[in-house]
Amino acid sequence: MSLPNRPASTSSEAEAVLFDLVDVYERAYESAAAKLGLSPAQACLLGRLYEPCGMGALAEELGCDASNITQIVARLEALGLAVREPNPEDRRARIVVRTPRGDEMNQRFAEAFTFGRTAVERLTLDEQNQLTALLRKAMG
Repeated sequence: MSLPNRPASTSSEAEAVLFDLVDVYERAYESAAAKLGLSPAQACLLGRLYEPCGMGALAEELGCDASNITQIVARLEALGLAVREPNPEDRRARIVVRTPRGDEMNQRFAEAFTFGRTAVERLTLDEQNQLTALLRKAMG
């Protein structure tokens, strides 16, 4: 089976499996978000709001253009999941805060996105430790 995110050629089976893993992860993430009526970007940003955060910091952290963050936040606001408030440290700036409804939605997403838990449950504790060490090494 050829997955669309895998390059036409890879240098090793390990590289190919990493591409497959990322593809399966992304599909599971998209599916969990869609079940809750969210886009993957909305679910991602909502999850990031475990603490209030400025718009610029969100854009930088998520590697998005500031205008994209503005649109995502506007949609989360329309859904009642987040609000923009004045920054208490600089009233000229705005921070984004998850609402109680946003907290609930974020929890529902965490419950719906089972990919990581399911994958890890297939491994013994020793295999989990080995995988963790190998992934950390691979990521540098």
